[in-house]
Amino acid sequence: MSNAMYNKMWHQTQEALSALLDKEPQKMIEPQRNQVFIFQTLATFYVKYVQIFRNLENVYDQFVHPQKRILIRKVLDGVMGRILELKNEMVELELTEFHYFDDILQDLKLAPQQLDIPIPKYFLKEKLEVIKGREKILAQILADSGIDTSDMKYPVKSIPFDEAVKLIQIAERARQGRLRALFMKQIYLQEYRAKQSKMLGKKVTDTWAAALRIQKVWRRFHQCKETEKLREEEMIFLGMNPPPLFNEVSATVIQAEKVDHLRNEVQRKHEEDYREALVTIKNDLKLIEGVDIKENLQDQIRHWFIECRNLTGTFPDYPDVEEGGSAIIFSDKTIQQEEDEKWKMSPSLFLPAMKEGCNAYKEIWMKKDESWNFSQDYDPELIKEEKRKELQSEIRIQVDELMRQELKNLKLAVDRERERPVKAGKKKDKKGKKGKKKEKAEKKDKDLTADRTIESLYKELVEEGLLIQALKVNLSDYIGEYSYLGTTLRQVSIEPMPSLLDVRQLITLYGIWPLGSAAVHEKAPLVKSLLLAGPSGVGKKMLVHAICTETGANLFNLSCSNIAGKYPGKNGLQMMLHAVFKVARQLQPSVVWIEDTEKTFYKKVPNAEKMNEPKRLKKHLPQILKLLKPDDRILIVGTTRRPFDAELQSFCKVYQKIILVPRPDYASRYVLWKQIIERNGGVLTSALNVSCLAKVTDGFTQGHIVEVVKGVLTDQRIRRQIHKPLTAVEFITAITSMNPVYKEEEESFKNWYAKTPLGKKRALAITGGSTEKAKDKGKRK
Repeated sequence: MSNAMYNKMWHQTQEALSALLDKEPQKMIEPQRNQVFIFQTLATFYVKYVQIFRNLENVYDQFVHPQKRILIRKVLDGVMGRILELKNEMVELELTEFHYFDDILQDLKLAPQQLDIPIPKYFLKEKLEVIKGREKILAQILADSGIDTSDMKYPVKSIPFDEAVKLIQIAERARQGRLRALFMKQIYLQEYRAKQSKMLGKKVTDTWAAALRIQKVWRRFHQCKETEKLREEEMIFLGMNPPPLFNEVSATVIQAEKVDHLRNEVQRKHEEDYREALVTIKNDLKLIEGVDIKENLQDQIRHWFIECRNLTGTFPDYPDVEEGGSAIIFSDKTIQQEEDEKWKMSPSLFLPAMKEGCNAYKEIWMKKDESWNFSQDYDPELIKEEKRKELQSEIRIQVDELMRQELKNLKLAVDRERERPVKAGKKKDKKGKKGKKKEKAEKKDKDLTADRTIESLYKELVEEGLLIQALKVNLSDYIGEYSYLGTTLRQVSIEPMPSLLDVRQLITLYGIWPLGSAAVHEKAPLVKSLLLAGPSGVGKKMLVHAICTETGANLFNLSCSNIAGKYPGKNGLQMMLHAVFKVARQLQPSVVWIEDTEKTFYKKVPNAEKMNEPKRLKKHLPQILKLLKPDDRILIVGTTRRPFDAELQSFCKVYQKIILVPRPDYASRYVLWKQIIERNGGVLTSALNVSCLAKVTDGFTQGHIVEVVKGVLTDQRIRRQIHKPLTAVEFITAITSMNPVYKEEEESFKNWYAKTPLGKKRALAITGGSTEKAKDKGKRK
């Protein structure tokens, strides 16, 4: 796609955003009591904003013009924040984390896949060097400590000498047996051929009959091949089979990757040129226009002195620096006007930024002629405009100092007026109060490691195994499908289990977006902690590592099993938590992971685990959450297989958002089998009935499917696929020895979730209680 096409996409997206921003305040102000109508309104805005975000993210990634990218980035962050605000509104309205938009997608003529929320590429692009540097340091510390993860992949077991000899003997005897069998087979074949030749020599062969038989066989074979080819072409045409070479990397894809790499280089170069131009153009403006700006400001202020003198008979008081200096004199707006503007604004914290971005687009870029700027480099005139205002503000501060003195001299010379003494006593008292508050805050937030560097703390945490290396897993590797029955089930008052795609979207919204963007994290509804609850093998651990991979976050492991025996005693625990969160803040974004987190909140600690003190963090976690501020991009993530073992009240008090991670449904299993087989070197043919596999493996998790595929697709089996295609029976035979997740276990998770605060509200709303009553009940608790 050319630059002109992306420019067109940008213009169309900005127009759609402007139209949406005009509609939103009108819809939100209108009083409505119909809950269904309110949800439909919120959901429609949500879906439309997602489409705008998808387009803007694509445009931002493709553009190389630095000033356009700055504006798009500002709008992009605003759209992300607004999506999170709308999501929060929908959760409070429907009292559930999962929503279904089938009717809205039909009205807008969108496919379910278009509802998938992408992860902005700039999250990693802009800090790639920092992430690479941190990974090198981490790998070096692990290697120096003798706990290099690369050596732990294939552990070497030592065996006794007698056993080793026995193994070698078995292998040698097997080799000799194979050779003898091959030799005997060759002798048998030679004897068989000799016998056959003797028998055929006696018979009189009919050459015509032989030719006819060969012809029949050949024609049958040829026709079978033709029919098979026609059937395959038909299946491809209907979209039921992928086209040939579908999974192979084409020359076009390779070329696109090269172009992508070149574009990244151009983006980087243009950004550097733009930063340099900001400095050079400002310096040039200072030299050329600085003196004129200073004189004009002085003339304006002197004129104001004279006007006030003529109107009131006395010279005015000069505005203080805190009030804005002389800038407040020439400001067009009064305080009352500013108050009116604030009152008219929407309660959203992101709408003003988006409106500002849209206005800037209309004023600067909408009708701008860029025929001269083929390379899409920075626009020097725009920089001059921006820096002229900046320079004026800087010069104004200097001019204010001079003009204050000049006004003082005028008052003394003309009016013989003396300046009133400044009442410093009150100010001192205020400062004194502030000083006392600061002292109290400093005592409260005492730095236990003030004498140590972040590097030394980082090294210590790595050596203790509290800061670990995240696995390279993308969120797109968490394969799932859209829930097509969600709306239908809710219409008959049945709460559906979420689909894997729903879970993936929540991880993006609550985990990846806020950690990836500081602007979004500061203003969006704050999510400090997240709980992933589900049976073993559904990918909870993978999702934690995916959050770190997609955002470049550090991963701290505070699981009970990991902290057992480390930093003993009350002071030791305090020191550990202080060090972890100090490093997490300094090197944010960071994820603090607590595996099997139900152990921290055990109702009753089992005797076998009492030595490990699993409840060490129970009292400290609520305190830590209170200390986390909007500018701390730290997310506490807990994973659990047995949430019912935990004390519910304290458990739900710590984890702000609870996400049920279900076993995969039929649609997700179908996609899982296909993709995992292909990723492990398998070839999908008509001999392999994937639909049958997906149906038969109901109840089995992603972990089961991966294990089975890896077990079946050995190197030898992959090589034999040409002669013997894969069949469903091979995988079904392998999976029969595994225990699935039974319906009863899934129900136990649903029943447990129904006891959580949000689950209780939802249940009350479904059984006839109003949403308002449900909310009130939640608030009282």
